[in-house]
Amino acid sequence: MSTRVVSRDKAGRPRKFEARAWYRDLDGRTRPVTKWGNSKTDAENKLRTALKSRQRRMAQASGLQSSDRVSTAVEMFLAEVRDLIEQDVLAPNTYQTYRYQYDKNLAPRVAELRLHELTTPRANDVIKAIRDEVGAATSKTCRTILSKTCSLAVTHGALTANPIREITIRATSKKQPPRALEDAEREYWFELLRKDERAVRADLIDVSKFMLATGERIGETLAVTWRDLNRRTAEIDCSHQIQRVKGKGLVRRRVKSAAGDRILGLPPWAFEMLITRWVPETSLDAPIFPDTNGGFRDPHNVQKAIRNARRPIGSLRRRELGSLLRSHRRNAGLTQTETVAKLGWRKTRISLIETARVKVTAAEATILADAYGLSRADRAALLELTELAGLQSLADELAWVTAHAFRKTTATILEDAGQTPRQVADQLGHAQTSTTVDDYFGRRRRNPEAAKHLEDALRHVHDQDRTDDVQGPHL
Repeated sequence: MSTRVVSRDKAGRPRKFEARAWYRDLDGRTRPVTKWGNSKTDAENKLRTALKSRQRRMAQASGLQSSDRVSTAVEMFLAEVRDLIEQDVLAPNTYQTYRYQYDKNLAPRVAELRLHELTTPRANDVIKAIRDEVGAATSKTCRTILSKTCSLAVTHGALTANPIREITIRATSKKQPPRALEDAEREYWFELLRKDERAVRADLIDVSKFMLATGERIGETLAVTWRDLNRRTAEIDCSHQIQRVKGKGLVRRRVKSAAGDRILGLPPWAFEMLITRWVPETSLDAPIFPDTNGGFRDPHNVQKAIRNARRPIGSLRRRELGSLLRSHRRNAGLTQTETVAKLGWRKTRISLIETARVKVTAAEATILADAYGLSRADRAALLELTELAGLQSLADELAWVTAHAFRKTTATILEDAGQTPRQVADQLGHAQTSTTVDDYFGRRRRNPEAAKHLEDALRHVHDQDRTDDVQGPHL
């Protein structure tokens, strides 16, 4: 903005001022905007009013104004997310995630606010409340939704700045350090799977081996087809993933980042495992780890199978305890649903206890004894059996294992073997270790040393399941 005197009185005193600024219109052309006043301040104020009026007209033309409700802007943002998903820029589940978190956690708090009312202090209070009531992860997602919505409002001229940009989320609890399966724990895990018929039928042994051999995510593992296996080089193309999308079912799509689109060398034992699984005349487009019908498996179902494997039916004492508690509950005239509602427990807790899939503490046994109205003798017998059933089991030691633990285990094996962070990141499909390395190394770079280290660390695990006869997966 510039101001100058355009006329003076006979005495030479300024009597008229001109204030001028350049403004870029909707058509992209920059035009001068000029206003006059009897004083410098008067001219500048008139110019500011004219510029604000011009800005409001641009906002009206763009379809979003500062007086619009936050809910209106969020819907516009979510519509853009859906467009990006259709263009395969964003993952299919991004919309469902944003929609769920907005409807459940943000809408009750901000939907009726006007955009200009969504100030930084007010938005900060909302995000902190979500963090304290729901969790840090949810609050980060909600912050992302609000930030992207306000960025959209800024581009429409409805806001002059993004009020969410300065908000920082600090977790209320200390983040748990990553944990990988150590040598003995890997042995325990496969011993647990081999003893569990359900785990064998769910093909968890080979799935676990493949995830350890490659460091792939569960969705990437289940998306691998026979066409992705290069038998000449013993390499696997890890460029796709399986996701369940609402309204579409299971979808096989390319991974969302360039870093995840990679080719990995297989340890010889893993390559042998895959060759053993091959059945002649199988379609090259068929998954290597199929469901019972030969199609792609749902990652959620495999994760559930892993959870069941790490909490199998317990020891004889634990089964006796579960049966005894079921009997006492029925004698008290209570259903499982009524019991958990009465105690305020998670809805699956009673079922897990009565099927011996979890360990019962003395405190829980006492609470159940009170709920079932047990006599002194029955109470004493129950607590004694609880103590005997509480002895540590193999499954108890592995209760923390998830599908992602295999990925962390692969990374740990490679790190212990002396692989650089960049090599490990390339193996796992991570985008960054540092800006310099990212700018100068290709993401699909092969890492043949990784296969050797994974061969040395895990060959004996695979050899325990080898037989002289070639057999396919047990599904």
